Amino acid sequence: MIESIRKAGYWVFDLDGTLTHPVHDFEQIRSELGLPAGCDILATIAERPESEQSELNHQLDQWEYFYADQVKPAIGVNECLEFLKSQGCLLGILTRNKREVALHCLEVIGVSHLFNSAAVLGRDDALAKPDPQGVNLLLSQWGGRPDEAVMVGDFRYDLEVGRAAGVTTIHVDQRRDREWPELTDLRVGTLAELNQLLRA
Repeated sequence: MIESIRKAGYWVFDLDGTLTHPVHDFEQIRSELGLPAGCDILATIAERPESEQSELNHQLDQWEYFYADQVKPAIGVNECLEFLKSQGCLLGILTRNKREVALHCLEVIGVSHLFNSAAVLGRDDALAKPDPQGVNLLLSQWGGRPDEAVMVGDFRYDLEVGRAAGVTTIHVDQRRDREWPELTDLRVGTLAELNQLLRA
């Protein structure tokens, strides 16, 4: 598996918790928005009457900007992305955040220069993960095939979207209580570990 991953030329990354240290308190966000504990925030907002959706989305935007200023780079993120870029790989972002928030986060953690802004897709650019539309849009933009691509993320939505799009999936997480082996082709604790595997 690692040999095929080394040959991949198209890399799609989740943002929060993958390229950054996880800082979002999603339960606090749900509570502030008056949403049920543990719910899918975007899906739940979409089910509300249109008269409520606009205000809830506005509040969600404000929380995302709040957390965007607090993000820190994940372990090994710069080295891993720089290596992939040096190998001629194309890099993209697929996030449930707004695109403007994602671009700001990339600036904050110092890796924005490695991404073409057109390859940063937020929730207004494609259907939210786990729908594969975002991955398919990026592959179309790049002229790449699913068997040449990798999806990297820390949550099951990232792995599900990779499976749905037919690309290789990499789960990055040090927490042993978050495992989805049926959705995962490679599991690593950090991007630093992934970087070592790619360079070996």
